[in-house]
Amino acid sequence: QVQLVESGGGLVQPGGSLRLSCAASGTIASIGRMGWYRQAPGKQREWVALISRGGNTNYADSVKGRFTISRDNAKDTVYLQMNSLKPEDTAVYYCNADISTSWVEVAGNYWGQGTQVTVSP
Repeated sequence: QVQLVESGGGLVQPGGSLRLSCAASGTIASIGRMGWYRQAPGKQREWVALISRGGNTNYADSVKGRFTISRDNAKDTVYLQMNSLKPEDTAVYYCNADISTSWVEVAGNYWGQGTQVTVSP
């Protein structure tokens, strides 16, 4: 089985910073694309940032220039550095990854349980 466990959420003032981490564990052969999504109350889940195994990144326009996604392939971990946080960044942040549990099977898509980020004075 595969698990994604996020950490690093919390309460921060506008303009502040947080760093989210997401570690994959279990039977893992390889991890492809990893990413972060978020869901605010009453809204649909939206993608925030994606990173390929090779390090190519993509960001939603709403976070471009403020958030940075990175990964450590040796640790099966993806990070999201969030700077200049705004109240509209308040949401539950979810980690997502394409993970192969063996070298002969197609990768499955996995989600973490989510971590709350609240930006408030």
